[in-house]
Amino acid sequence: MKFLGVIPSRYASTRLEGKPLKDICGHTMVEWVYKRALKSKLDGVVVATDDERIVDEVKSFGGNVILTRKDHINGTSRIAEVCETYTDYDVIVNIQGDEPLIEPDMINSIIDSFIEDSTIPMSTLKYKLTDMAEIENPNAVKVVTDKNDFAIYFSRSVIPYPRNLNMDNYYKHVGIYGYKRDFVMEYAKMASTPLELSESLEQLRVLENGYKIKVLETPYKIIGVDTQEELERVREYITKNGLVID
Repeated sequence: MKFLGVIPSRYASTRLEGKPLKDICGHTMVEWVYKRALKSKLDGVVVATDDERIVDEVKSFGGNVILTRKDHINGTSRIAEVCETYTDYDVIVNIQGDEPLIEPDMINSIIDSFIEDSTIPMSTLKYKLTDMAEIENPNAVKVVTDKNDFAIYFSRSVIPYPRNLNMDNYYKHVGIYGYKRDFVMEYAKMASTPLELSESLEQLRVLENGYKIKVLETPYKIIGVDTQEELERVREYITKNGLVID
């Protein structure tokens, strides 16, 4: 199988305008994401954007980029358009464009899930939660799985309900996805579903349509960037730990 990493990247952002082009220790955010993705086992990486400024930036550091339509309502729809061009890949890995500290091993875990079981249509990651404040935070999406590590449900609520509290049961969903190429194109055409709309969680559309999502545990807790404060945290982390982009 061949694996393509796709990084959806939008200039417009409600809380941090132009964040893909924000400077992080001498390099833009999109360059950090792209070059860290290159350290994984992916066969190729491409940035998918609807903004010429991001196109120019990716080309400036030698990256692959595709200019997509502006009418996509979500990242999955944008990735489906990419699939129409990149037809020689079997699996697409959706890498969030606002996670400049993405660990290559997280991507490798997604890749390995398809190598180990070529029948799964989709996979994602989770990590263990140890703080009740985060468990109760609706912005932290929780996931529960069955004994074979397939998702039962994703929720912004506390799941499972702690009638008999067991902290071993709580996991946060990490928003990196792997999809079979044919499946992501089908998924993007599915109508929104009731639970998806209620929770505002797109992945519930997959479960509501009867498909399975493999969920793998990762030890990594990465810092996403939605605000100026989080951007400063990432800059501080990179400086403190001496991280370099190449």
